[in-house]
Amino acid sequence: MIPNLGQLEESVLLLVMIVEEAYGVSVAQAYEEKTDNTISIPAIHTVLKRLEKKGMLRSWMGKATAERGGRRKRLFEATPYGYQVISQLRENRIKLWSLIPKFN
Repeated sequence: MIPNLGQLEESVLLLVMIVEEAYGVSVAQAYEEKTDNTISIPAIHTVLKRLEKKGMLRSWMGKATAERGGRRKRLFEATPYGYQVISQLRENRIKLWSLIPKFN
């Protein structure tokens, strides 16, 4: 059974898989570039934490960088479970879309 994921959770999970170095700001920028919608950094952080709590992401602290004034970034990557969930969601979406007569 596929766990419940909201549309924003699904989008953020996909973006973490797409973005090379996934952290709050890079995911928010990718969200805006790929969806043409704006989103706040705190909203992205909330979703990242929620996905990590559900076991779909894992995080760790990166190295401090000068560009961030010596602060470290919390980096994220999808877990095997996250990839499994997104794959199941994709399969279900394809099945549903194939049932719409006007699109076939």
